[in-house]
Amino acid sequence: MKTKIIRVAEGKNSTLSHLYIDGIFQCFLLEDKIRQVKIMKQTAIPVGSFALKVNTVGAMNTKYSQKFGSNHKGMIEIAGLPTFSAVYIHIGNVISETAGCPLCGLSWIKKDGEFQVLQSTDAYKMIYPKLLSVAKSKDPGIVIENIFQF
Repeated sequence: MKTKIIRVAEGKNSTLSHLYIDGIFQCFLLEDKIRQVKIMKQTAIPVGSFALKVNTVGAMNTKYSQKFGSNHKGMIEIAGLPTFSAVYIHIGNVISETAGCPLCGLSWIKKDGEFQVLQSTDAYKMIYPKLLSVAKSKDPGIVIENIFQF
């Protein structure tokens, strides 16, 4: 399966993206600002080709196991990122909740110059099994591109 994050718009300190699996739009993603020089927990992940993997360790994994029970098989991690580690696609609505990770949502708003995603838990429940399947497949790749539309 081909998986892509396509960035479509920038706020003052936020970036709005679309998540596609096999060419089909899945949900919106929210990331930090794109920066030339990384600022820890305030910078969007770089463009390029990476891999999705299932990460079964850490506090976030424990939290999601408690929240989602047996449906949770591990966090979906974007692996192989230069100067980034433990980057998960997860639940959240505003950039203060990203710490460099993409947050998923079914819709978005722009408030005071910043993007936010909404209905994050619903989006996560929808995309998690699909991303889990990609991460466990023979081609767990994910491509991140900047194609700003507005």
